[in-house]
Amino acid sequence: MPHVVIDARRIHDFGIGTYIRNLIRALAALDHDNRYTLVARPQDAAELSSLAPNFSAAAYARPDTSALHNITFPHFLRSFKANLFHIPLNSIAWWMPRPYVVTIHDMSSLLFPHARDFRRTIQEERYRRGALRASRIITVSNSTRRDIEHVLHIPADRIRTIYSAPDPAFDQAGQDPAADRQILDRYSIQYPFVLYAGTIRPQKNIPRLIEAFAVLRNDLERLGRFADLRLIVIGDEHSRHPAVRRAVAGARLESMVRFLGFVPLETLRVFYRAASLFAFPSLYEGFGLAPLEAMACGTPVVAADVPPLVEAVGDAAELVTPDNVFDIARGMREVLLDPTRRQNLIEAGTERARRFRWERTARAVLDVYREFSH
Repeated sequence: MPHVVIDARRIHDFGIGTYIRNLIRALAALDHDNRYTLVARPQDAAELSSLAPNFSAAAYARPDTSALHNITFPHFLRSFKANLFHIPLNSIAWWMPRPYVVTIHDMSSLLFPHARDFRRTIQEERYRRGALRASRIITVSNSTRRDIEHVLHIPADRIRTIYSAPDPAFDQAGQDPAADRQILDRYSIQYPFVLYAGTIRPQKNIPRLIEAFAVLRNDLERLGRFADLRLIVIGDEHSRHPAVRRAVAGARLESMVRFLGFVPLETLRVFYRAASLFAFPSLYEGFGLAPLEAMACGTPVVAADVPPLVEAVGDAAELVTPDNVFDIARGMREVLLDPTRRQNLIEAGTERARRFRWERTARAVLDVYREFSH
């Protein structure tokens, strides 16, 4: 029986965790032939041990950010004598055993580096080396595939585009309005709001979203509409991002913008459903999972017209130019004030989200595994 080892230590991360969690579940439902070992943090190992008879968990405590990870993790993996290793993000230990498959979700760490220091240079070299040594690269969009080919110069025949999908938890079935209301009350949400959910990084364009929200509020005040409209940002703590703080202060929106940090998936689902619209004017993405999650919840989406997002949302979102504050404001205004456009987006978005399913993703990943399962 071929043996595949999957690094599942980031199963509870934002974004990456959605990929790991749902891929593993879908593989467990589909594949009863391969044997799987899931490398997990000690506190997560128990929940992964009961997936299926051919799945087991192996506890490993050291994070992939540790300097010793480059030595200790490859040594740990070699003990399994596996046919294939799958690292579901590009954080590849220096002496990683082969063959291995790596999933690259985006190229933001190379295209939008946080700093240009020695440590960053080492991380970039590790990123490049990990991708270049991979037997196969799985990427989540054709746009990211092109970036991998052009930036890392990896031959096209070693790359597979396999789309991700929204977590099934975001399906609209089984909604409980009373339970949703309790969660919103816990956060003192008694007003309509525009929602952003995701990390706060320079490429996410949050300062422009805040400036666009200020323009939107001025427009709505003149029309006498949505007087209590707020902007809610779910994701990183904004205190670590001076540009975001300056944007709020400069627009004098301290009482109109709320930063909630990360929230549990069940809470995020409620915020998606309750939002008047979901705004995602990102300058760069690997795919566009958050807009699809909002669509799955029946919420209209305003998204940047950059290729990876258009690849995800198609014509089911109101597309805006992300470097134009006034166009972002225009898109939000139209979704809020045009009932026909709003309803069309809700219906188209729900249908669009249904096109992406984890079963289809897992079948395509299995095809990659089978190339090495002998």
